Amino acid sequence: MSEVTTAPEAGHNIVVTESAIEFLTGVINEQDIDNLHLKVSVQNPGTPLADCHLGFCEADEVTTGYHEQNLGPFNLYVAHDDAEYFTEATIDYEIQGASGQLNIKAPNLKGEAPDDDAPLFERVSYFIDAQINPMLAAHGGKASLTAIEEDKAYILFGGGCQGCGMAKQTLSTGMQGQITSAFPEINEVLDATDHASGQNPYY
Repeated sequence: MSEVTTAPEAGHNIVVTESAIEFLTGVINEQDIDNLHLKVSVQNPGTPLADCHLGFCEADEVTTGYHEQNLGPFNLYVAHDDAEYFTEATIDYEIQGASGQLNIKAPNLKGEAPDDDAPLFERVSYFIDAQINPMLAAHGGKASLTAIEEDKAYILFGGGCQGCGMAKQTLSTGMQGQITSAFPEINEVLDATDHASGQNPYY
């Protein structure tokens, strides 16, 4: 497997093999769009449900929040916020009989579950990301842990859940039961969201 890492910030680079560059160059050329490149992103990072996506992008669509990796025929862009999850990642094109398969391997994509003796805040945060947010994502929403005080956990809703009239019911009938069952130290889960400022509620 021939490796290519041509960008100056090698610590942020994804290793892309020669065979993958050749294959992806062909795919890009088939689109017949000038200055077309690729962007890789991650959904649900740091959780067991994490997944990465590789898609087309034009150079003028990419903001300053991305790391640019020059691969010769095209650039590969990775959001700075996602860079840590692509540490030691590899993109390869493997020939399998008469066809081939593009593989993206990112061993740090899913992160690691906190140890049982890790701080409670860390363990609950990971639980919310892994078990609850994938369900909220179907409504364009998300939740994050903001604080734990005594036996109470405070949740901040975002996305489609901010300003949603069903957020209280979601918290009381679903999230609270999941969290308190998983963590006996917590007896109550409270909403710390300013729902009045929500811009994209889901009904």
